[in-house]
Amino acid sequence: MLKLFRSLKPFWLLILFTFVLVFLQSMSDLYLPTLMSDIVDKGIIEGDIPYIWKIGSFMLAVALGGAICSIAASYLSAKVAGGFGRSMRSRVFQHVQNFSLQEFDKLGTASLITRTTNDIAQTQQVLTMMLRMMISAPMMCIGGIIMAVSKDAKLSLIIVVIVPVLAGSIALIAGMGMPLFKAMQVKLDKLNRVLRENLTGIRVIRSFNRIQHEQERFKEANYDLTSTAVRVNKIMAAMMPIMMIVMNLSTIAIVWFGGLRIRDGHMQVGDLMAFIQYAMQIMFSLIMVSMVFVMVPRASASAARINEVLSITPDIDDPLVAQSSEEGRGYLEFRDVTFSYPGAEQPALSGISFTAKPGETTAIIGGTGSGKSTLLSLIPRFYDVAEGSVLVDGVDVREMTQEELRAKIGFVPQKALLFTGTIADNIRYGKKDATDEEIREAADIAQATEFIMNMKDGFESEIAQGGNNVSGGQKQRLSIARALVRRPEIYAFDDSFSALDFKTDAKLRSALKPVTRDATVLLVAQRVSTVMDADRIIVLDEGRIAGIGTHRELMETSDVYREIVSSQLSEEEIA
Repeated sequence: MLKLFRSLKPFWLLILFTFVLVFLQSMSDLYLPTLMSDIVDKGIIEGDIPYIWKIGSFMLAVALGGAICSIAASYLSAKVAGGFGRSMRSRVFQHVQNFSLQEFDKLGTASLITRTTNDIAQTQQVLTMMLRMMISAPMMCIGGIIMAVSKDAKLSLIIVVIVPVLAGSIALIAGMGMPLFKAMQVKLDKLNRVLRENLTGIRVIRSFNRIQHEQERFKEANYDLTSTAVRVNKIMAAMMPIMMIVMNLSTIAIVWFGGLRIRDGHMQVGDLMAFIQYAMQIMFSLIMVSMVFVMVPRASASAARINEVLSITPDIDDPLVAQSSEEGRGYLEFRDVTFSYPGAEQPALSGISFTAKPGETTAIIGGTGSGKSTLLSLIPRFYDVAEGSVLVDGVDVREMTQEELRAKIGFVPQKALLFTGTIADNIRYGKKDATDEEIREAADIAQATEFIMNMKDGFESEIAQGGNNVSGGQKQRLSIARALVRRPEIYAFDDSFSALDFKTDAKLRSALKPVTRDATVLLVAQRVSTVMDADRIIVLDEGRIAGIGTHRELMETSDVYREIVSSQLSEEEIA
């Protein structure tokens, strides 16, 4: 947790003011019992009414000053904690943005969401308490002991017995709670994962009548978290009764032995009343410490999880000295590329070598799991190759900045993804300064204008989260328009026409030809009809190239390609 709190440097001035205010509030609280003692011993017992008014007015002023300091300290501590939470969320988010897909797979989306929200909220809450109590609790405890001893040293022996009992109880309870708090955060991850899968997969769940099954999964995860929370709260709930028992027994002891001291003339009534209050302040300060101890175990578990994210060094990073490629070309080359997913027994791609030139369309086809999408993911460096190299305009992609590399690529993923906002916003995502004319032109080429204009507000129509208010084919066309609007050097279409009917597919590919005349086009597809007219077709089989050539050449040389073609086309179409 201390590692995270190093991020508090920008707030040092506010923290200093908070500590000063808390110090003044603590001094006020410590001074009030002494003033009360004077009123009783010198005012009430001696019947000195003016003295009572004088000291009473001073007490009110001190109490009012303490209240003002308390309110101001609460405001500043909340401001510091809120600023810390904001900066930590930004820091984690920006760090995660640099992760490769490999790091995302390792931690999991649900866990990253929990760490960015719940875990940071836990540390923020503890920080608020610590800013208030880090100065206040020790001061009240030490100051209370000093003031109690000044009133009666022998009676203070009771406090010597009380403090170790309370401190030991707090340490024991906190020690029992720490492992359970850590377990709670892991179980919260699991609950979030189940909930996220349920919400995103609701169509599949309903179509297969698995609602009851998912309810059981959620119930199990929810019960697991709840039972752990109940266990830890039972442990922590024991703290307050222990505190109250010790406080009440100590009060009885102080009154009993204090009464004997007063009887023997060693102590005055006012001093006894002040002593009781100082004893209460000492014990309340320990209760404040215990409250921090209740929160610290969970917060430290959360802090460890946040540090785990921040300590991960992304596998993919920009080179210290980046090389720049020539502008406006888009020449792509794979040189003996091999790639394996973490933990996989066999490489996903092995010995891949080919070139793709501007003005040409290179299609990639193969069976399920042959490595088509993986190959495309290596170009924008979603993953880095294990062996060999991927070159864009003669420069290894690992020697270019990610921003420069990706600015050259218009990528359309296999699963079309849209963002909350208008249709125009989603297309403009490909080029932030795109004009309305450029957006409309991109939509025309992507065969999206017709359905867009049939919507209520046209290009200003709202897209729901995940694009759930448009069909799969419409999402694909908007994704294609998003790539087209940036006019990249390299177009990478990852099975981006699968949801389109044959007529729309043909019209879209026809409209793409003049636009992509000077660009390199890579096209992953399942349909033979989509790749037949490509300048070059690469056939993948189990991560290896099983053939390269035109449709006619592959029909004569590649058994794998002939098998794919015969499974999709009739003999007349093949002929």
